[in-house]
Amino acid sequence: MPAKQITRCPWCLSFDQYIAYHDEEWGVPVHDDRVHFEFLILEGAQAGLSWSTILKKREGYRNAFAGFDAARVTKFTDKQLEKILTDPGIVRNRLKVFAARNNAKLFLDLQKEFGSFDHYIWSFVNHKPVINSWKSMKEVPATSKESDALSKDLIKRGFKFTGSTVMYAHMQACGLVNDHLVDCFRYKQVKRK
Repeated sequence: MPAKQITRCPWCLSFDQYIAYHDEEWGVPVHDDRVHFEFLILEGAQAGLSWSTILKKREGYRNAFAGFDAARVTKFTDKQLEKILTDPGIVRNRLKVFAARNNAKLFLDLQKEFGSFDHYIWSFVNHKPVINSWKSMKEVPATSKESDALSKDLIKRGFKFTGSTVMYAHMQACGLVNDHLVDCFRYKQVKRK
C-alpha cells in the first residue's frame, strides 16, 4: 500500500482478503456466466450470514461445486450432495447445498431462453450499471426495485435462496450496481468500466 492513505468502503477493512476482494472484484461489471453462477451459489450461501464468512470459504465452494460449472453441478447426485455436506470448507446447510443443484438446472434453462444468463440478469438494469452516489454506508440499501423484480422472476421460475436482498448483493458484487461510496478510490475506477 502506498504511503498515501487510500479511502475504501468501510465494510471491507477487517482483513486482507476482504480488502483484496473490494479492491479487485466488488462492483466490477461481470459478463461471464460462470462468474454469475459462482455468485448465485455464494450469495445464496450467504443468506443469513456475513459475506466475510463466505469469502473465507470461497475456495472450498469452488472445490465442492466443480469450479462453479453449472452443467456439472446439475449432474450431482443426492449422494454427492450429501458428501458435500460433510465438507468443512463450506457452510454445511442442507437446504443451500441442495438448492445449488436446483438453481444450476434453472440457470441452464435461462441460458437457453436468453442466450446467456448474463443477458438475462443485465436486462433488469437495461444492460448498463446503476451508478449510485452514496456518501455513507447508512444510505446503501439492502434491496432495490430492480432486485425486487429480479428476485420475483427467479422465484417464479423455481430458484431458491434468491430473495431480493440476496439478489441485490449479487448485483453489487457483479457490477450491475456501483455501490462504492463516492469517496472510495474504487468508485470512479468502477464507474469508468
